[in-house]
Amino acid sequence: MDALQLVALVAASAAVAGFARRTPVPAPLLLVAVGLAASYVPGVPDYTLDPHIVLPLILPPLLYTAAVDSSYLDLRANIRPVALLSVGYVLFATVAVGWLAYVLVPGLPLTAALVLGAVVAPPDAVAATAIARKLGLPNRITTILQGESLVNDATAITAYKVALAAAVGEGVSWAGGLGEFALAALGGIGVGLVLMLPIHWLRRSLGDSLLQNTLSLLTPFVAYAAAEEVGASGVLAVVVVGLFLGHRAWQVDFATRLQEEAVWKMVAFVLESAVFALIGLQLPYVVQSLGQYGVGEAAGYAAGVFVAVVLVRFVWVYPATFLPRLSARVREREPGVDWRAPLVVGWAGMRGVVSLAIAFSIPVAVAGEEFPARNLVLFLTFTTVIGTLVVQGLTLPPLIRLLKLPGRDRYAETLAEAQAQSEASQAAEERLDALLADERNALPQPLADRLRTVLERRRNAVWERLGAVNAVTGETVDDTYRRLSREMIDAEREVFVQLRDARRIDDEMMRTLLRRLDLEEAAAYREELDD
Repeated sequence: MDALQLVALVAASAAVAGFARRTPVPAPLLLVAVGLAASYVPGVPDYTLDPHIVLPLILPPLLYTAAVDSSYLDLRANIRPVALLSVGYVLFATVAVGWLAYVLVPGLPLTAALVLGAVVAPPDAVAATAIARKLGLPNRITTILQGESLVNDATAITAYKVALAAAVGEGVSWAGGLGEFALAALGGIGVGLVLMLPIHWLRRSLGDSLLQNTLSLLTPFVAYAAAEEVGASGVLAVVVVGLFLGHRAWQVDFATRLQEEAVWKMVAFVLESAVFALIGLQLPYVVQSLGQYGVGEAAGYAAGVFVAVVLVRFVWVYPATFLPRLSARVREREPGVDWRAPLVVGWAGMRGVVSLAIAFSIPVAVAGEEFPARNLVLFLTFTTVIGTLVVQGLTLPPLIRLLKLPGRDRYAETLAEAQAQSEASQAAEERLDALLADERNALPQPLADRLRTVLERRRNAVWERLGAVNAVTGETVDDTYRRLSREMIDAEREVFVQLRDARRIDDEMMRTLLRRLDLEEAAAYREELDD
């Protein structure tokens, strides 16, 4: 892939993802569909998925940004269901899907079938969590799906390595496989624990937002590479570091946080868009590589494997949800769980780019021996990924609406936010009174009043969102305030540009003045920016 092809891929996938925001179709599904169609358009180059690029260069930043945005406290509170899905389910699916594929496909060796099981075991929750947020699913379900997607790749990659070693005749025992899994898991967590404190200290010590964000961009690659270098799980190392830095993000300065959020949103958007487009673009290569298998015959096997993948997830999810609830302690800690939540979690098992990347990394031959049925395994992986994305992805939103799960209580969330802001403002007011009582902090009364006014504005802003709505415009008091504030800022901005054009101020001064306005506008519209 040359530079022009790469630019074309990124630009086209970003355009499709941007268009998807204006439609009810989730962006990952539209990107896959467009990729499938584009793969047979004359003149479109062959974009072959390279596992040596996806695993070390694309997966780490996607995992890192997901980990930073996750809640360490929520994940800790839901550690049991997350672990059951990200570890228990992946290992169960590896064996169960592998055995079903062995029974379904004549001549497929059991070891190769287990490789297939490991490859298709980990769900990719990017699309599922996007849908969950958009439809306002309960926070616990979203947290479980996020937590599963953070860890399950590490489990699947390790299971794949063990199954691959068995498939190529390296004589791996159960004890050896468990030992390799323990080394990868504990080693990955250990590397993350070793790196997180020095990286956080360095972030706080640099004192320059540009250097701090450069370090932020390097962090996932450093964590992944360091863990893989010692034979541990790079995925877990990235997740541990990301969770810690996200939990401690308040300890870096505001400029770093603002820049970091904007940078990582852009990186995640570009990578996710390109990745899902790449999935669809693999169709010609996968079909051509079938070899001795006919397309019709392989399609029949693909349908069987797809059904097996979907059913096996439900076979695991329901017992894993309700068997622990035989304990009174679990029932007390997790009240109100019914059959609808595991149905959503079970149906949200869409596969993604990690499965394809692992499948493409299967060697053609090892020690002169051809890997058995590699082309068929690749085809079955591709069809499973496409099938789950299209079938489950398109039907998940209507399923959620049909089940009428209790959504997030926006009023209660806003009320909690207002109460938190009120307590913080009270502490700030007490701090201000103490500071102004010291003669070293003496201020003219207008400036002191201005500090109090800004504080009062912050205190009241959230409460006003709970208040009455303007009968004419439909706006809350806070909405009207922010709209008028933007109109005033726009008027100032136009004057600064006119003064620059009249050569009364230079460009550097104009940029300084505009930046001040930008920061004021960002503060006034912080709720919209968060959305």
